[in-house]
Amino acid sequence: MHLNKPKRKRGVILTPTGLTKLQQAKRALELQSNDGDRYTLEDLSALTGLAPSTVMKVLRREEGADKQTLLCLFGAFELELGKEDFVRLSTNIQLNGLGATAGHQDWGEAVDVSVFYGRSQELNQLDQWIVTERCRLVAVLGMGGIGKTTLAVRSAQQIQHQFEFIIWRSLRNAPPFSEFLADLIQFLSNQQETNLPESTGGRILRLLKYLRSSRSLVVIDNAETILGGGESAGYYRSGYEGYGDFFKSLGEVAHQSCLLLTSRETPKEVALLCGSASAVRSLQLMGLQAVEGQEILKQTLPPAAQSETQWRALIEYYSGNPLALKIAATNIKYVFDGNVGEFLDQGTAVFGDIKELLAQQFDRLPELEQEIMYWLAIKREPLTLVELREDMVAPAPQMRLAAALESLGRRSLIEKSQGGFTLQPVVMEYVTSRLIEQVCREITTGQVGLFGNHALMQATAKDYIRDTQVRLLLQPVIERLLAVLKSQTHVESQLKRTLAMLQQHSPQQRSYAGGNVLNLLSHLPTELSGYDFSHLAIWQADLRRMSLHSVNFAYANLAKSVFVDTLGPNFAVAFSPNGQLWATAGPHGEIRLYQVADGQQLLACRGHTGWIWSVTFSPCGRIVASGSEDHTVRLWDASTGECVKILSGHSSAIRSVAFSGNGQMLASGSEDSFIRLWDVGTGHCLKTLQASGHKVMSVAFSHASLANQGAEDLLRRSTGVEEPICRVRFESHLSPLP
Repeated sequence: MHLNKPKRKRGVILTPTGLTKLQQAKRALELQSNDGDRYTLEDLSALTGLAPSTVMKVLRREEGADKQTLLCLFGAFELELGKEDFVRLSTNIQLNGLGATAGHQDWGEAVDVSVFYGRSQELNQLDQWIVTERCRLVAVLGMGGIGKTTLAVRSAQQIQHQFEFIIWRSLRNAPPFSEFLADLIQFLSNQQETNLPESTGGRILRLLKYLRSSRSLVVIDNAETILGGGESAGYYRSGYEGYGDFFKSLGEVAHQSCLLLTSRETPKEVALLCGSASAVRSLQLMGLQAVEGQEILKQTLPPAAQSETQWRALIEYYSGNPLALKIAATNIKYVFDGNVGEFLDQGTAVFGDIKELLAQQFDRLPELEQEIMYWLAIKREPLTLVELREDMVAPAPQMRLAAALESLGRRSLIEKSQGGFTLQPVVMEYVTSRLIEQVCREITTGQVGLFGNHALMQATAKDYIRDTQVRLLLQPVIERLLAVLKSQTHVESQLKRTLAMLQQHSPQQRSYAGGNVLNLLSHLPTELSGYDFSHLAIWQADLRRMSLHSVNFAYANLAKSVFVDTLGPNFAVAFSPNGQLWATAGPHGEIRLYQVADGQQLLACRGHTGWIWSVTFSPCGRIVASGSEDHTVRLWDASTGECVKILSGHSSAIRSVAFSGNGQMLASGSEDSFIRLWDVGTGHCLKTLQASGHKVMSVAFSHASLANQGAEDLLRRSTGVEEPICRVRFESHLSPLP
């Protein structure tokens, strides 16, 4: 690493005393008039009337300015410019009296950045924090391959003349903290320290002594290697907690040096100390812009063979990640003969080193954070905390879930938008691929985990989201299973075994497994007749296009599944005698008839003006009877939905209706305490029975011959049934039956 040669300069520069005086006055004004927020260069320009470049030049002290400029800058902060505050530059002097000499620089494993693209805004931001605002700790954060290391090297090179000592160290091999600290102290003391304190605290104090006495830049690369996996972001591996004390001390204790660190995750001390009014800052590094991304690609790929649209599509897919773009460009060159369009058309952008890079970060995640990542990949669009919690089989407490999302953000794995949390395209593809592999493994081994905790397709999602889930999740799972199990018959058998296992070991348990099995069978496609889904949770099943004849859903939980129409609240449900139709009725004042085989709604019977409490089919299945809050009984033609008779006479809501065994008589029970017997053919009321002042909530005919015979006699003689009598009264219930 070579220093820039001293330049021939004239004019005046601030002395360390003058710079300190100015910095203190600036900070006092920020606290007083700017809510503690640091002034930007633009703010200082407006305040002083000087150009931003002039303000930067004075604060950097890297070249001379005229004395009037210093007077103007000091005057803006109501300061007097004293003789001790500036010094006149003579020719061929080293600016600032600082500029680290070759003996005071140790660049360690710093990479070569002779080829560097873009990042001017980020470099200016680091310059302002480190040089202008003299921050004590600055963290450059971002996912793997985003360019943290190259940015840190470039920044350190540009500001090296501001420091007496510069040392670069990588934590890639996770050196023990005591050795790391001893190395720093030896370098900053010019190898004079030979007797170091034994304790961690003592060594940190010794280091702070040198950070106060000299303006030093300490750069730490790859800080994520000392952080632990399997827990929230920012916590340390066992035995490496001393690094946390180190970061905390350098951020909190006053000194004139700066620690610049890079990491894929935010150390917890940095997260706690960071703020716009603090001496600790963090820069979340995003991908390169399209122009810089193209420059990287053009180093490997022939520009003439690509269109502008293809360049942009590739850069956007990898979110401008420089390392991912370099890996992809090499693959495109050797596998696709340099044709970006062919690479994009094949639909897989996660491979080789890119996959390994993402796997390293994903494997570090605790179980809850992995679950969140899978849901974000399934949803395919921004997801709020509330929506995420609703989707989870076992919802985590809201505070714990919020902490997990924050942790994923500190790991640079998720993005926050106005609509919620989401994943970058390349991360989403990786997580999707991982989910498919794990689900197929669970199905073939019978060990249900992700398969039960996540829906491969959400029947309640928007149409375009559901279609995408089928194409990118459900169908690939089917294709993978067919490849592994060799035939559709074997896949169906394995899914049947999964159903049997669920029914045996976890009936009625909250799970997406049953719904996933049903959706997979539907898209194979499979003839579902005879399948048994009883006693299972069948969540997020799309039943609209399924033929469900002779499918057993007894005691199944169909929450979050979708039928042909939204059923809404229903007070009554009845099946036709032949099992081919079913009817629903409720507060909407209409009866809806559905076809059992595919759930298709056939017709709606409208006419009641109040809630419908009871509905039933006649024994022949051609008539539907209903009782309503509007005090009427109505008879409907089951084939047309036409109301054929209105039976009036009750003075209150009708709670129950029932046909006699031969279908010629109908009984209705009402809250008016009466039971009425009706001739179905004529609609006449044949008999009224009183229930001793009690509401009649349910009625039924006996299947004994006496009841049937009574109905037949009634029709023959049109004189009514035998005088009905109450034969037995049961009075043991103390509260209403549900």
